[in-house]
Amino acid sequence: MVRHMFSHLLLLWSLIHDLCITGLTYDEPKELSWNNQNLYSVPLDLDASLRRLDLSNNFIRQLHTLALQYLEQLDLSSNQLDFISEGAFKNLARLEELNLSRNALNNNLGSNSKALQSISRLRTLDISMNGLNDDAVERFLRNKPSLDQLKMTGNALTRLSHNLFKESKSLRSITIDDNQISVIEQGTFEPLRQLETLNLARNNLVYICDFKLHQVKYLNLSGNSVEFFVTHEDNLFYSLEILDLSHNKLLYFPIVPKMSQLKYLHLQNNMIGALNSEATMVSEVNALYNEIIKERTVRKNDLHSNWRMMPLIYIDLSYNHFRSFPLETLSLLSSLETLNFSYNCLQNITWHVRNDNRSQYQRQLFFPSLKYLDMQSNGLVYISPLFLKALTKIETLNLQDNSVQPCASMDSLQSSKSTQRMNYNRSCVVFGQLKTLKHLNLQENNIETLYSNAFQNNSLISLNLAKNSYMLMQAGAFEGVQKTLQSLIISELNMTSFDLSLPCMPVLTQLNMSHNHLDVIPSSLICSPLREIDIRNNGFVSLNRSLIISLSVHLDLMYISGNYFNCCDSKWLTTLHELKVKLPDISDAVCFTSDRNIVMTGYLNNTSTNCLFHTKVQEIHFGQMIIIVLFVIVILIVFIILTRKVCCRKSFIV
Repeated sequence: MVRHMFSHLLLLWSLIHDLCITGLTYDEPKELSWNNQNLYSVPLDLDASLRRLDLSNNFIRQLHTLALQYLEQLDLSSNQLDFISEGAFKNLARLEELNLSRNALNNNLGSNSKALQSISRLRTLDISMNGLNDDAVERFLRNKPSLDQLKMTGNALTRLSHNLFKESKSLRSITIDDNQISVIEQGTFEPLRQLETLNLARNNLVYICDFKLHQVKYLNLSGNSVEFFVTHEDNLFYSLEILDLSHNKLLYFPIVPKMSQLKYLHLQNNMIGALNSEATMVSEVNALYNEIIKERTVRKNDLHSNWRMMPLIYIDLSYNHFRSFPLETLSLLSSLETLNFSYNCLQNITWHVRNDNRSQYQRQLFFPSLKYLDMQSNGLVYISPLFLKALTKIETLNLQDNSVQPCASMDSLQSSKSTQRMNYNRSCVVFGQLKTLKHLNLQENNIETLYSNAFQNNSLISLNLAKNSYMLMQAGAFEGVQKTLQSLIISELNMTSFDLSLPCMPVLTQLNMSHNHLDVIPSSLICSPLREIDIRNNGFVSLNRSLIISLSVHLDLMYISGNYFNCCDSKWLTTLHELKVKLPDISDAVCFTSDRNIVMTGYLNNTSTNCLFHTKVQEIHFGQMIIIVLFVIVILIVFIILTRKVCCRKSFIV
């Protein structure tokens, strides 16, 4: 039995050994890198079984016949290659990936292009940054039936002809960014049935008159001079999921395919909204569409009504020219989750919505899926309560760098209709309406007063009130959110400890109180499971050691630099050090004695000596003072006695 098992084990070992020798080592891809080796030519005697060869970042100028029949990937990028012999690639029957970017292939075009025409199995080709013009690229792309990915970044293309890709109809991804393209002939991309990604960023395109690429999923037209983007309103299905029209000259919303999978729309850094009102913009784009498509049937907001059918979840409208919020158009996006409306020209968000035909009342529109709204740097003063009511699922609201004033509590607003009407007309914002709100950024809004219960009915997790210099914070300002708040930023408010009143916050984990005039950490924080606290650039001389011990149960990180700590009253610092609380800025923090400053790291290394030195100096100074006083008293007594004796002698003589 044992002999039988032993023979089986020997047989198994033999099979594994043979497999390792004949199979695994043979199939394992071989790779050789000569990257950045100051080579001026391809090394001789290369292993004929190589699968991958990296010769990038050298000084190779010429390429001659390569005898590497198993080679699959070749990288010759970032050389000085300007001559490739016609037969250089004829033996590379398995070559699938070729990187020739950052060379000088525009020289010796005849030989170079013929060399590339001999490789018919290529799947990936990168000829970026070679100074290639329209004719050169067309010659390089001949006989490429298997080509899947093509990169031509940073060349000198000005026109894309319908013949350019006629021998490369398997392309899935094309990148032609950073060229000088101003014309795209009809039929250039349409025959590429498998094309999914098209990058034409940073060219000279001025308009897209009739977008017809049904197969494309990702289209990047950013950094051109596009003034309008129009798709014929048909019932054909488009695969488009991501459209990037950022950094152009758009005056209108693009007319996107009626039937599409569009989820991400980038429109930042354009001129949308410069026509002032939403109604003007709609009528202008309708007229433009009628002119281009030669139809007269479009009216009102019919074109944008197709947006109801889009599964759009993200739109970026930052850095445009909006002076009014396009309520009706954007409310059509029922799937929208993220809206970036920062850096526009809004001062007020008012409820300019057309009346319902059946009544005289204003329609109440909704943003049923919107969770993230960024309104930073608009100059906002007033936001209509009707707009806030439309944000039924809002979770994050960024109002940084505006002039928003939080209203008083909702209780006073609900007390009577007259009070409600009065507050609706005031230039303040009722945040209590946003019951789903979790993250609120009110940094740099010049808030004058933070009223009691200003966030009543909210369930805020994070609140940023930084850089509201001279804001008056009423007692009870955090009532209503003290049980949910996990992160609070109250830095740069010019507050003193007398101005700051914090309630017990049982879930607060992050607190930033930096850049104020505080000298005491509120004792109410003892009930908070703080993990991170920032007290930089305040007026702290010492910290409450018992409070520090209580906080240390959860405390992991503390910033302390920029204060006026007393070196000999800093047991709290030793405690923090012993409890292994991280102090990332301790090398920038100092403590003070009567005659010098000590960096905290140095102090921690020798606390007793520093304080002993300080005490001895004080004792010496006190003893010297006593001796001097006694000496002066003795001198005075001696002087008085001598004076009396002299006076007595003079009177006796007389």
